[in-house]
Amino acid sequence: MQTDPVAYINPKLEAEPRHEMGGYGVFAKKPIEAGELLTVWGGRIIDERGLEQLPPVTRRHAVQVEEGLYLAPIGPAEPADYFNHSCRPNAGMSGQIALVAMRDIAPGEEVCFDYAMCDGSPYDEFDCACGSSDCRRRVTGDDWQIPRLWERYAGYYSPYLQRRIDQLKKAAK
Repeated sequence: MQTDPVAYINPKLEAEPRHEMGGYGVFAKKPIEAGELLTVWGGRIIDERGLEQLPPVTRRHAVQVEEGLYLAPIGPAEPADYFNHSCRPNAGMSGQIALVAMRDIAPGEEVCFDYAMCDGSPYDEFDCACGSSDCRRRVTGDDWQIPRLWERYAGYYSPYLQRRIDQLKKAAK
């Protein structure tokens, strides 16, 4: 039985297979302007114990939205679940559950965000193969603590991580 989508995805975007990576990605089909809304994820809020009980494939699509809380997908994966990580992203967080374009995005370009913008725990760590000149080689739940990213991603962190960053900056003074 087909269900209605739980998430919004901009109609200028489409999920497509990434054969070289063995998965999917989200690609621009039409020009996208900086600041344009790309997606609003939907799902259910779960705690860390609930996250641990999810199958690995579902856990990969969860997004940390607050200290100890995660937005987990409901049902089968949908196009909004396929935004990949990049250490040189063209999209960033807008609040806890939305992505916006950080710059203009051309047709054919994959839309990616840096998971350091929303992940503050080790639930989805992996070796990075984004290929950018800024590649960190490993994506961890501690990447939000990297000071050079604070300026690069200013305004694009999930609110709970921004509060953490503000506390670190205050403690450093």
